[in-house]
Amino acid sequence: MLFFMVPLMWRYIIYIGAAILPAIFLMRYIYNNDTYEKEPGELLLALIIRGVLAALAAVVLETVGQVILNLSPISGDSAAYYIVLAFFVVAVVEEGTKLFFLHRRTWNDPNFDYRFDGIVYSTFVSLGFAAFENIKYVFSYGLSVAIPRALLAIPGHLGFAVVMGYFYGRARIAENHGNHDWAKRNIFMGYLCAVLMHGFYDSCAMIGNGISTVLFIIFIICMYIGVFRLVRKESQTNTRI
Repeated sequence: MLFFMVPLMWRYIIYIGAAILPAIFLMRYIYNNDTYEKEPGELLLALIIRGVLAALAAVVLETVGQVILNLSPISGDSAAYYIVLAFFVVAVVEEGTKLFFLHRRTWNDPNFDYRFDGIVYSTFVSLGFAAFENIKYVFSYGLSVAIPRALLAIPGHLGFAVVMGYFYGRARIAENHGNHDWAKRNIFMGYLCAVLMHGFYDSCAMIGNGISTVLFIIFIICMYIGVFRLVRKESQTNTRI
């Protein structure tokens, strides 16, 4: 009862804070692991904004994709429908919009001079995307979704981004050495891995039966362990591009 006596402005502040603080915490984690040469604040802010733009673009493209899927003969309440939706609409679109804005802003930026920068740039775009998405969910469903999304959805976007950034940094090295084909392959591999991870995550969550829930939990645990180990390893073995 007391909560509803809080002035509307403060209620908005609480909602926004609950939505974006997990993303800020993970951004700081990645930033602190960039031990060789910190990226300028204006660049990181620009990447967060592009994450928001990616989220807005994804809303439009996912709507179109779902309309097309609904015209198919696949039953809307079947596991097959959720799998196609998760992989070929949500994951393909969301990771695609992130990569588009990531590449346009950073590929030729002179600050992109260390391999780990690929992870930094990718995660800041992705967490900007996730923060915006989280605000939408918190305002739509209330604070009850803030904690599960802080523990699952936001770190999920981090995991997809770290893997994409891992390949993105190597793509920049290949490009600098004149190996354009290998650079394109690394970018594609980063995108493909992010899509597969994102699609598996979402399909398990959407299906929501006993088997998919067990698979979801196993996947989350393995992804968290793998991603945080990868960040630590890439930070410690970072090299100049």
